[in-house]
Amino acid sequence: MENLDKLIETVRILRSPEGCEWDRQQTHKSLKPNMLEEAYEAVDAIDSNDMANLREELGDVLLQVLLHSQIADDEGDFNLDDVAKELNEKLIHRHPHVFGNAKVNSAEDVVKNWEILKKEEKKDRKSAMDGISKAQSALMSAQKISKRAVKTGFEWPDEKSLYECIFSEFDEFKEAVNENDKNHMEDEMGDILFAVVNLARWHKIDAEQALLRANKKFMTRFRKMEELATKPLERYSFEEYDALWKQAKNKVNNVSEVSGVD
Repeated sequence: MENLDKLIETVRILRSPEGCEWDRQQTHKSLKPNMLEEAYEAVDAIDSNDMANLREELGDVLLQVLLHSQIADDEGDFNLDDVAKELNEKLIHRHPHVFGNAKVNSAEDVVKNWEILKKEEKKDRKSAMDGISKAQSALMSAQKISKRAVKTGFEWPDEKSLYECIFSEFDEFKEAVNENDKNHMEDEMGDILFAVVNLARWHKIDAEQALLRANKKFMTRFRKMEELATKPLERYSFEEYDALWKQAKNKVNNVSEVSGVD
């Protein structure tokens, strides 16, 4: 682990009085956006199947871990070794089928054991909603909240009732629109999104990843529209826009089929 040791020392020097002014000024809070940005860029590299970029982005994620650990060490809270020790102990405790005598028959058994052991570790939590990060995206939070609720038995009896719930939320949103009540509209839109997240969970679909794919797909098709346009898009009528969108969609889909892109 020679290179890792060198990297740890580099970060220590950057934070030292002889190091970099910018690095010395950073705090846990100031680095929050960086942690999120680097994690998302790593995910994007995974989705693009770009291993060279993934290697680089994982380095950037690791840098965030090292910086936060060094800041904590500078302030006398904990150090990187403490982080590694706690993680190692957690992994061993939550894998008794590997490091102990527990028996499992499937990956599902592993997940069940993981949740039981995690609950034992978090005895201070009084509610199933405790411990859900407030910093993650609203979509990711909704997924976590939904999964936590289901574990207590709070679940739709069947998929039909879930669809009925979603459709009823649309009806309630329409009522709010008719009332021209922005607060009510926002509440009902939130209910629609939360209900759709539950539909994704029902089918074991990661709603965050699904939306990221939809965003990427839309941007790809929109760029193709810009390439195909024969005049500024602002001058297109709705009918022309619709036709151009369908043309771009077909061209992008054909390229995707040939290249094997999802």
